[in-house]
Order: sequence, then C-alpha cells, then structure tokens
Amino acid sequence: MYRIRSGEKKRYLTLRDELAEGFRKLWHGKLGQSKVEEFWALKEINFDIYPGEVVGIIGRNGAGKSTLLKILSRITPPTTGEAILYGRVGSLLEVGTGFHPELTGRENIYLSGAILGMRRSEIRKKFDEIVAFAEVEKFIDTPVKRFSSGMYVRLAFGVAAHLEPEILIVDEVLAVGDAQFQKKCLGKMGEVAKGGRTVLFVSHQMGAIAQLCSEAILLSEGGIVKQGDTQQIIDYYLSKISQEIKSGFTNRIIDDDDRPIFIKSVKSLNERGEPTSHFNHLEKIVIGITFQINRWIANAQLGFYVIDYRGRKVFTTENFLLDSLEIKPKEVFVTSTIPANFLVPGQYLFTLGITIPPASSIDWLEDVLTINIIDGGSKFSSYEGLDYGCVFANCQWNVNLVKK
Repeated sequence: MYRIRSGEKKRYLTLRDELAEGFRKLWHGKLGQSKVEEFWALKEINFDIYPGEVVGIIGRNGAGKSTLLKILSRITPPTTGEAILYGRVGSLLEVGTGFHPELTGRENIYLSGAILGMRRSEIRKKFDEIVAFAEVEKFIDTPVKRFSSGMYVRLAFGVAAHLEPEILIVDEVLAVGDAQFQKKCLGKMGEVAKGGRTVLFVSHQMGAIAQLCSEAILLSEGGIVKQGDTQQIIDYYLSKISQEIKSGFTNRIIDDDDRPIFIKSVKSLNERGEPTSHFNHLEKIVIGITFQINRWIANAQLGFYVIDYRGRKVFTTENFLLDSLEIKPKEVFVTSTIPANFLVPGQYLFTLGITIPPASSIDWLEDVLTINIIDGGSKFSSYEGLDYGCVFANCQWNVNLVKK
C-alpha cells in the first residue's frame, strides 16, 4: 500500500519554513488535517511457485506486476503478509537497478556475484561467458555510467542469468534491447528453465510468454484474476481486452439521397460475431460492412485494402455488389473473412471503398478501422520484434535425402 498525499505540490522548504507552517496550522487548528489517500498496488495476492517452474506474469499497465517483482526481489517491503523465497534471487527489473554507475563493467560483475553470495572463483569461471553474451568486451573496464541503455541492459541480463541464481526474475526490461538481443535473452531464459531453476517473467509480448512459460498469472488492479495453463490465461486475457477496447468502429449516417451507394458502418468481428479489435493470430477475422443503396449502379465493387504499422500495403480484396439485389433503396450487410494464421502479429489499418473499375470512386473511407493481431504462441514468436514480413506463408516443405 502506498500513501498518496493530495493537494498542491509544495516547494522544498527549509526547517524554519516547516516550523512556521506547523505553528500556523496549530494556531488555526488544522494540524494533522492534510489529506492522505491510500492506494493498494497489490492486495490479497497468494500463490506458490515451485522449483523448475517458468511462470509468466501478465496484465495491463498498472496491474501491479512490477510492484510484485520488487517485493519478491526484496526491493520493496510488503505492507502486510510476506514473500518466502528459498534460494538466491537474480533479478533484472529496470535499467540501472543493481549496478553502481561509478564502477566499471568488470567491477559490477564481481559486485553482483558477491551480492548473490558467490565466491570469487565462481564468478571468475563465468566472467568470459557473461562478457561475450553482453557483447561489451571493448568497454568492460569503462564505468557503466558511460554505457548506452542497450549495453547496460545486455550486461545486466548477462550477470543475472549466468551467475546461476536459483530464482531468476525478469521484468519488461527486455524491451530496451533490440530484436536480436531479445531473441538471445529468451533463449538464455529457456536454458535456465531447463536447468531446473525457477523463472518469473513479466512481458507484454504474449508470443514470448507462450513460448517460454508453462504457467501464467493474470493480474488486474492489484489482484490475481486467474492462474493456470499459459495458453488458457493468454486467451482469457486477450478476450477481456477485446471486450474492453472497441477502437476503430464507425457508425456513419449520411443524409444524402443523391449519393447512390455509401458505406454506413464497418466493424471487425470474431468468429462468434462479437465486435472486437484484438485477435489471436489463430483466429479468423470477420469484417462486417453495412452499406446503403439509394440507386443501383452497374459494375459497382465493394472492397478494402490493409496496411501494416510500417505503412506497407499487405493485400487488397474486393467483390462485385450482388447483381441479384433488387433495384430499390435498401440497407445491405456483407462480411469478408480473413483466414486464421494469415496476418503476422501487429497493428493493421483498413481503407474501404465502393468503386467502378478502373478509377471511378463512389464512396471512400480511409484508415477507418484498426485491428491488432496478438501472437498466441506461433513458431515465429521467438522472432517477436523482428520484421519477418506481413503474412504467415504456410509453404509446403519436402525433405529428401541425397543418395551418394
């Protein structure tokens, strides 16, 4: 629990100012009346993690994930209750934690090992491996305050993972590194887990959580919502996000009888027909479009194109409006289904239009719908952060031994 003092932020006061302020409040009978709000970042948390388990901790920003890891790392004491840990803990919580900025990289490696209770000979045995992993050979004798954030986090992770703590705690700090470093860290955490040590991993990358963790804990507003099988927890979490976030839906009303055909609304739906903007990469994406026909136009086509967050056009699809529709005013609802396991994780924008090929436009809505694809544990999840294209290409592979 944290105490938040309400009211205006006061300037720094001298002792004389504080005494004068105290006497003033005492004279006016206001001493001790400052408002203090109690905020529970975590409350009624209770769980057990056993040796060799790899547990992912997920949740929205402000759910209490980082506070929980700080309590487990003995950085923040709990207000009530206790955290009982057996074995030494190596933690990587945020850039700058655990290193002395005035000491060199070499000195900080030995300092961190000593804090973990390791003998100098043990640290020396792992030293070259840590430096090679962090790729800071040229700068190992430079004070870490001169390191870039990437160098800093590489060395910090190398120390935390290689000095063999029984419990490894890793926060979202991996987001500081580049994609290649993230892949290397995930591989190292996998090795740590296979070695029988316990790993607690906080990340917003659902693909990394699904790939690495056998169990997950979902936090919300300082409490545990759900705990259990990783994929089930991720699916539950994504479904909750989808219900809460309805961004990008449009409801368009046009009082224009002279416009022959126009789009009234567009929304993205899951396979159950529920509106959502977030999809697991294994889900089909249904685009529902409602358009109004005031006057029929032959050869009119309804379609849309999709661009990714890098601005690249991914694909275009269109279809002739049904000639079987009677030529009279009516409202029509159509759907277009994007296959499952097609779009790679990321954010996508949709532009819709009703056109007469090749160049005549009847109605046009640019960037009218946004959807987000989340990696629920694809075989490419270890490459999360790398640009490996826009679509999953399910190519057929054949392997044949060459006879000599």
